[in-house]
Amino acid sequence: MLKFTHVLAVATCLAIPALANATSVVLYDQDFESPAGFINGAGSGYKDLSQQSVNTLYGNQPAGFTFAQAFTVETALLTGTQAFGTGYSDPSGKGGNYAIGMLSSTQNDLLGLSFNVGTFDFFNFTVDISSLGLDGPGGPFANAQSVPEIQFTLFDNPTGATTTGGGIILGQANLLGTSSAINTLDWTSGLFSFDTSSSINGNVTLRVDLLSGGYAVMDNFIITASDEAGGGLPGNSVPAPATLALLGLGLAGLGWSRRKRRS
Repeated sequence: MLKFTHVLAVATCLAIPALANATSVVLYDQDFESPAGFINGAGSGYKDLSQQSVNTLYGNQPAGFTFAQAFTVETALLTGTQAFGTGYSDPSGKGGNYAIGMLSSTQNDLLGLSFNVGTFDFFNFTVDISSLGLDGPGGPFANAQSVPEIQFTLFDNPTGATTTGGGIILGQANLLGTSSAINTLDWTSGLFSFDTSSSINGNVTLRVDLLSGGYAVMDNFIITASDEAGGGLPGNSVPAPATLALLGLGLAGLGWSRRKRRS
């Protein structure tokens, strides 16, 4: 289930006809399968994850990219016999070997991803989320009643700084997962599009915040900038209304004015 809000207008979920030969660019494509120097249990006390910073494990992927994080955004090992002695079950196989995760309580874990969309009018992204019952002190943090809810907020970021976001909100959407068994990954996919036409200079920051559900992991981020909603994402063009309900395309933050295109 997706929930959408925006500071200027009520979010609208609708279909927009695909533009022929619309231009788009991939800003970020990460399945978290190549951590640089992952160490089981490093600093965490949990044998199936590491609290090494995301920049330690995934910085410079792609070249020049840097995360911003608040508190402990971890990297979880999803395969092998570390978790619960037998490993996590992943019926869909979407998770692969690794994913990144955060807690919804104790501290406000945040992840920030900053980009420049240039003159493109839409910031599009897709992501998979699942609850996860960590095997370790105080765990598991997820149970049969835990439903992860992750909030994605796109901020205007005129300075271009690496940050977890703040200031003017261009768009916001929430993605609800499912209450799976503590040792089973049940992935929920979200596909979103935020209007960036009111951005001052194209610099934006996507903040990721787990609001509830104990512990949850995220995987398979693809982020594009485009002239059309959803442009450049797998399965583009923008779906017809019947498909929208299945894929969960969130069109949030349709601005009142559009910034002039720069040459």
